Amino acid sequence: DGPVRLVYWSSQNPQERALARHLVDQWNAENPDVQVTLQPIPAGQSSEEVLLAAVVAGTTPDLCSNIWPGIVSEFVHAGGVLALDRFPDFDSLMQDRLPPGLLDQFRAGDGHVYQLPWKTNPALMQYNVRLFREAGFTTAPRTYSDYLEAARRITADLDGDGQFDRWIGYRDIQPIWHQRFFDYYAFYVAASGGKTLFRNGRLDLDTTASNRVFDFFRSLYAAGYFPRTKFQGNAFVREQIATEFTGPWNIAWLEKNAPPALEYDYAPLPVPDDYAGPLYTYGDFKNIAIFSSTRHPEAAWRFAKYLVTKEADRLLLEMATQIPLRRDLLTDPAFADFFARNPKLVPFAEQAGRTRGVDDVSALPEILDALARQFEAAAVYGVRSPEEATRRALERIRLILEWDS
Repeated sequence: DGPVRLVYWSSQNPQERALARHLVDQWNAENPDVQVTLQPIPAGQSSEEVLLAAVVAGTTPDLCSNIWPGIVSEFVHAGGVLALDRFPDFDSLMQDRLPPGLLDQFRAGDGHVYQLPWKTNPALMQYNVRLFREAGFTTAPRTYSDYLEAARRITADLDGDGQFDRWIGYRDIQPIWHQRFFDYYAFYVAASGGKTLFRNGRLDLDTTASNRVFDFFRSLYAAGYFPRTKFQGNAFVREQIATEFTGPWNIAWLEKNAPPALEYDYAPLPVPDDYAGPLYTYGDFKNIAIFSSTRHPEAAWRFAKYLVTKEADRLLLEMATQIPLRRDLLTDPAFADFFARNPKLVPFAEQAGRTRGVDDVSALPEILDALARQFEAAAVYGVRSPEEATRRALERIRLILEWDS
């Protein structure tokens, strides 16, 4: 009869492709009865669009590890993915693996789970230690006021031409919805104490948190502390900016490309001055799904479980510097020497249990686009008050939800 054959799509990202290649080769050597063919997800405008097109056309692989939670409801609606909680060992695997309460983020509207939580990339603040030290700071800014004070001291006209040429930070200001994950949305999650935009499938925007985030960024742009420009190359490496809001993947890039003299570290995102409680942030989750087109669901599940073993998680850290969704990551002896050798990843591992992804609602890109337009108007250009921006965003989101229902 020959072995069962599975097709597995990984991310296009070079480190993840190398990780997938390593894991597939190891699996194939150890499991002659189930042979896996690895293919990076086909190129397209976004992997979400490629996957949706494949679901519609019936050309999906058996499984894929590049699943963005914000798109899963569309796969479910199209009948494109399997409910993983149908497998008898799903619950015990989740209990062993996940920090308490995290699985609920990934539960679909029908109560089932269609994605195996795999990894997260918490958004933190990367900062230039030397520039902060020279400005008189011994720790990273914790609150909006701290950050604005740092901005006042660090933003500078270095060559005396009357224009700033060093800034506290920078964001890509193109009004593209996914650009807002690392400014408006991450700061909204932090300011609201871990809320997303919906609760139990209903719109639940925390207007106070939204107003504060718009106002914070408006202050930065209005004073010139953030430039309204697009940089060529990496402004953080060139020390043109002192902070960047980013994920752990940046560490591998900086270790390879930054000059040895660049001193940098990571800290939580700044929060409103009166904020008290645990610190939350946005986490760019990517999960694993098994498509309903598979002829071998049990074999695909076996391989999916192999992708989240302790050994595979260790390789995810080592080869891709990304954070597996695994409880006790910093206290498990299996990972201790890795974190001792890679201290810069520790803040990301600490943050992983307090990350929030996106709501699994259809039309999410349109909803985030509504917020991106208001971010541009209120924060970047200051032509609208924060309150008016939040009100207009809500109005537009309600319209989108009506059209979509």
